[in-house]
Amino acid sequence: MSDDPWVAHRSLLFTVAYELLGSAADAEDVVQETWLRWDAVDRAQVRDPRAYLVQVVTRQALNRLRTLARRREDYVGEWLPEPVLTSPDVAEDVELAESLSLATLTVLETLGPAERAVFVLREVFDVPYDEIAAAVGKRPAAVRQIAHRAREHVAARRPRMAVDRAEHRRVLDRFVAAVQDGDVQGLLDVLAPDVVLLADGGGEVQAVRVPVHGSRKVARLLSLFPQRAPGVRIGRVWLNGAPAARVDPAGEFDTAVSVAVAEGRITHLFLVRNPRKLQRLTDEVVVSR
Repeated sequence: MSDDPWVAHRSLLFTVAYELLGSAADAEDVVQETWLRWDAVDRAQVRDPRAYLVQVVTRQALNRLRTLARRREDYVGEWLPEPVLTSPDVAEDVELAESLSLATLTVLETLGPAERAVFVLREVFDVPYDEIAAAVGKRPAAVRQIAHRAREHVAARRPRMAVDRAEHRRVLDRFVAAVQDGDVQGLLDVLAPDVVLLADGGGEVQAVRVPVHGSRKVARLLSLFPQRAPGVRIGRVWLNGAPAARVDPAGEFDTAVSVAVAEGRITHLFLVRNPRKLQRLTDEVVVSR
């Protein structure tokens, strides 16, 4: 590891910011703002560089999150997190991979800014309560209460994803084959009866604007793929720490498809089509905790 605290912790800072914001572009901006403050600080006064940097990036992310929340109120259709390319080895850290999943990030959107920061810092990065308190501007006792409420909130809403990546990949392969063939029965076999499909076009491209519930409705919708995109193949990619799919009919990323899997079936489908959220899917991001 580098002796330079900034170099050593930059990937951590990006991961914290991304999990707080759900946007790689905004996370990069926040990391840059953190660097400016790090560059200006008297290093001799910083006893714990990691704690200091996490505190600064959290504060900057909270400021950005409050601004983004107002924009997202006017968002056209469903808002989904911006997916990121990750290397397969991210999946080896199960807790980190789960926290990065679109399923978890979507649930985190239902928390308030302070609740989200407390949950992410405590549950994902195991930051001590006193350091979280300093980052969010609250007393440690209040932070403990917030953490408890946030933990229960997320647990009640987050899809179960207790599945190894090999099974996840097998289920994804079956799903992709059924979609490409327009095979309704094949889709019904791989979708959970109460599956939910969410799509994000951002008002810029065609996408269903409300959640689609139930395997039959979802299967009928997806079975139209061969008619609407004849000859287009669906590729594989690693997104947010898990196997995922990509549709790129013209050689450019057109749709990112992430799935949540439980008991051998897909329980949640996340289709990101907003071009602004696909622009960065060219290079892997480095995440850590």
